[in-house]
Formats: sequence, C-alpha cells, structure tokens
Amino acid sequence: MLDPDRVRSLVRAALDEDLGRGDLTTDVTVPESARACGDLVAKQELIVAGMDVARAAFQALDPAARWEPEARDGDRFFPGTVLGSVTGRARALLTAERVALNFLQHTCGVATLTRRFVDAVEGTRARIRDTRKTTPLLRFLEKYAVEMGGATPHRPGLDAAILVKENHIRIAGSVRQATLRAVAGADGRDVEVEVERVEQIDDAIRAGAHMVLLDNFTVDEVRVAVDRVGGRVPVEVSGGVRLDSVRDYAEAGPDYIAVGALTHSAPAADISLEIE
Repeated sequence: MLDPDRVRSLVRAALDEDLGRGDLTTDVTVPESARACGDLVAKQELIVAGMDVARAAFQALDPAARWEPEARDGDRFFPGTVLGSVTGRARALLTAERVALNFLQHTCGVATLTRRFVDAVEGTRARIRDTRKTTPLLRFLEKYAVEMGGATPHRPGLDAAILVKENHIRIAGSVRQATLRAVAGADGRDVEVEVERVEQIDDAIRAGAHMVLLDNFTVDEVRVAVDRVGGRVPVEVSGGVRLDSVRDYAEAGPDYIAVGALTHSAPAADISLEIE
C-alpha cells in the first residue's frame, strides 16, 4: 500500500517542477470556466500500477475532480482499454496531465516488465526480486510497482537488512571475516553474503551466513553452487540476468533471482489521456 502523504508530497514537487510560474499555453487557450472529462487509455498490453499517483496529480490542482478508475493495481489491461477517467476543471486536467502520465507510465512500465520476468520463471522454485538500483526518490513507487508485477521486493533500504557485498569483504579482508563481523552485529537479523566464486560458499555458511548471493555466475556455475550449498541456506542469483536467460537461471535451482533491470531499465508503458 502506498503512503498517501508521501504520494501527495512527491506529486506536489513534480507539479512545481513542471508548472513553474504557470501553464502559459493552457491559460491562453482554455477558458477558466471550462470543464472536461479525460480517459486514461492503454495503448499496449500492460500491468497496472500507480493509479493513486495519477489521481493525486489531478486532484492536487482540482480537489473536486471526479476520479473513476476502471483498473486496479496489479490488473492486466490490453490496448484500447480505459484504465479510468477524470472529470473536472479543464485547465487543471491539462496542466496535471504530463505529471500524472509520467508517473503512471513509469510505474506501469516497471510492473509490466516485472510480470514478464515472473511469467518466464513460472513452474520453477525461483522467485524474482528487485534491487536498490532505483531512481533516486522514486524507490517506494518502483518497489510498489514491482510488487504489483508479482515479484518479491528486496530490502527497501540499507536499514532494512544486512547484505555483505564485495567491497565490504575487500575491506574486512575475507568472506569469513566479513561474515563473522556481520553475524556478530546483526542483532538477530538474517545476514546475506555475496560470493564471487564457488570456493567462498563454505566460508560464508560456516561463518553464519543465512543466505548466499551468487554474483555474476553463469548458469552452469549456478548449478554447481546450488549443489555445493546443498540446501543449507537459500540461494540468490544476481548480475547480468536478462529476460531471455532468466528461465535458464531459474532451472539451475536458486531460490531467488535479483534483476536490477526491473527498476533501472523498464520502458515506459504507452498510456495517453484522451479528452472527450
């Protein structure tokens, strides 16, 4: 569930960025008294996410605008279908249009790409996860969209979980030392440890790791690593996994596959506002 106050604050900042001192074009072409109704139309097959953000953009400029959604977040919609409509002061609708669409196209794009990855591994044990490779200040929206796409979000921030990565290990001196320190200071939290070679797996698990992350392993290397772990802890794969290879990685036996592309490379969904 999105935090309404956080959404309103983000939308207000986006409107301020776009509006500046005023919408010059709308102010000189649209009568102040005019009213309008607009439909949000899907131009492609997509997974819906972020409808409340679009609504917040329109209602920020016209609090009395009537919002009539036809879609719920997580739904699959097809080209030519209406996600929802908004009715209110014409100037407000036109001024808010770009901000509303920018957010909605992005979140639907993330959810749509996520669902493609989720569908690609259906029938395997692997679950798709996102990463912290998100757009600054939009992480809460992007991770919400990932959930709407059917994936399992990873930690939302550095304060949410312990994940020992390669640079922690380099500074600590070894996988074993970094893991021992992490476990000692974890205060009961699970510790996930990134490994770059199969040989590091036993060091991590013996030092107390609760999960291992296989970084940039090939599919064949993942099979070997999963066999080496032998079910002692869950296994996550990360690095270089594409839509055309994710099924192969999933069939190699990991529990999770982390895909940064879900948030950093998702194409915007094609959605338009069509004024009646």
